[in-house]
Amino acid sequence: MSARPCHAFVTGGGRGIGRAIALALAGSGADVTVTFHERSEPARAVTGEIQALGRRAAALSLDVGQPADVRAAFEKAQDELGPIDVLVNNGAMIQEKPFSEISVEDWDRMQAVNLRGPFLCCQQVMDGMLARRFGRIVNLTSIGGQWGGTRQVHYACAKSGVIGLTRSLARLGAERNVTVNAIAPGLVATDMPRSELASAEGRSKLAAIPAGRVGTVDEVAAAVAYLVSEGAAYVTGQTLNVNGGMLFR
Repeated sequence: MSARPCHAFVTGGGRGIGRAIALALAGSGADVTVTFHERSEPARAVTGEIQALGRRAAALSLDVGQPADVRAAFEKAQDELGPIDVLVNNGAMIQEKPFSEISVEDWDRMQAVNLRGPFLCCQQVMDGMLARRFGRIVNLTSIGGQWGGTRQVHYACAKSGVIGLTRSLARLGAERNVTVNAIAPGLVATDMPRSELASAEGRSKLAAIPAGRVGTVDEVAAAVAYLVSEGAAYVTGQTLNVNGGMLFR
C-alpha cells in the first residue's frame, strides 16, 4: 500500500476471510470500515483489533443487496473516515441446493447479495476514485464462478458475473490509476463452505486439491494486500486464483 493516507472499506469484514482482509489492510497502514449484515459483535471486535494496531476503524450495518442501504453506509463511512481509496467486496452468501429445487426467490437473493451487491458498492466509489486518480477495488469471486457447481448453480452464476464486472471496471479505471481485480479462492477454512465439504461433491473436491489441504483466510488476505499495494499498480482486470492448484486459468 502507498504511503498516502488510506481508507479501506471491506464488506462482510467481521468474520472469516473479511476479518483477515481488514486486519491485513490495517497492518499495511489503512484505516478500515468493516460491514456486517446481521451480527454486529464480530465486526465491532474487529474494529477494536484495528484500533489496537493504531488505525481508525468503523463498523457499519449493511445489506449489500439494497441500494438505499448501500448509499447510506458509504455516506456514513466517508463522513467518519474520509474518502474511500480501497474497496474490497467480500460480503457474500452461499447455498447448497439441487438445481431443480432452486426457487426464484433463492435465485434472486443470491444475485442480489453476490452480484448486485458488488455492483452497487463499486458505483458508490468509482466516480470519486476516478476524480482523485487513485483507487483499488478487489472483488471476491470463487472457483465456483470459474468451473461451475452442480449444487450451487445460482451461486456459480453470480460469482461468474463478478468476474465480468471486474474486467469491465478495470477498463474504465485503468487510465486514471484505478485498478480493479478479483480473487478467486478455492476451498478455504471458514464457516461458509462447511455444508459443501459435508456433501459428496465437496469431499471429492477436497481430495482433488493438489496442495493436499484447504486454504487459510490469511493466504487470501495476503493476496488482497498485494493487489492494493503500489507493487500491483500495473495489475488490473485480473482474477488471481488462490486455490492450491485446483484450477489453472
